[in-house]
Amino acid sequence: MARLLPLVLAAALLAGLSDTVEAQAAGGRKARLTEARSFAFAIGDGTLNGNLSRRYAPFDLVVTDGESAGAKDVASIRKSGSGLVLAYLDVGTIEDYRGWYEAAKPYRLDYWGDWGEWYANVNAAGFRSLLLKRVAPAMLAKGFDGLFLDNTDMTETHPAQKAGMRALVGGLSRLARARRKLLMAQNGADVNWPLRRLYDGINFEDVSFSYDFDRNVYIRRSAGDVAAAQREIRRYRRAGLKVTATDYVAAGSSGKTRIAVRNACSAGALPYVSDINLKRIPTQPFLCN
Repeated sequence: MARLLPLVLAAALLAGLSDTVEAQAAGGRKARLTEARSFAFAIGDGTLNGNLSRRYAPFDLVVTDGESAGAKDVASIRKSGSGLVLAYLDVGTIEDYRGWYEAAKPYRLDYWGDWGEWYANVNAAGFRSLLLKRVAPAMLAKGFDGLFLDNTDMTETHPAQKAGMRALVGGLSRLARARRKLLMAQNGADVNWPLRRLYDGINFEDVSFSYDFDRNVYIRRSAGDVAAAQREIRRYRRAGLKVTATDYVAAGSSGKTRIAVRNACSAGALPYVSDINLKRIPTQPFLCN
């Protein structure tokens, strides 16, 4: 026993050091998110082409597709040393081009024509298990700093799915926390408010400009809609979350871009402006003064 004691003590010391390093990593990520001043929502086709280190060097926070991006892509984006990279993961709908589509297919609900995907039966334990045990861990293993969840707000049109979505988000939060990673959501101001303590940040789309899928045109939000979105941004900021804002305008709409940036910044959100398919990446980030 006396001979084993030094080994036991050494193992305990190493475990303690490991916990300390992981805690520092978690604290570092949270601090970097808090201090981030620029944001890129880069999930469109072509956004993983070229020299990623150079392309995303100006951005403090980058969201890219969690399946399409490989470990080398994540490492390249983070090469500047200060940027955070989050993995985009759609948790409220089922997309037929995903590698896990066949496994998710039994959990399809009604079809969403705007994006060509199906709403998901998140109440089903099998669907939640698919994301929690297979999809999300595989993304985080690539070196991402956390997850960025889309379509948590599907419960606005499918209120019967609220319990399942709460369970799914809770599980993903525990998964991220256990790995000292970050968790962000998108939209669903009222849906996500009861879950706000599970998140580190939230992105609001369409604060000033949006896209009308019925008419296939970019549109400007009303003054009332803009003010309502700004109120939600401020509410979440007061709750301690990092808030970003994404607006959609046609190419060459410099005036509208300036308006979108100004409206986001005045409410305290990091601004981002692109096309509806998020293919257009600016050479320089949009910054608040």
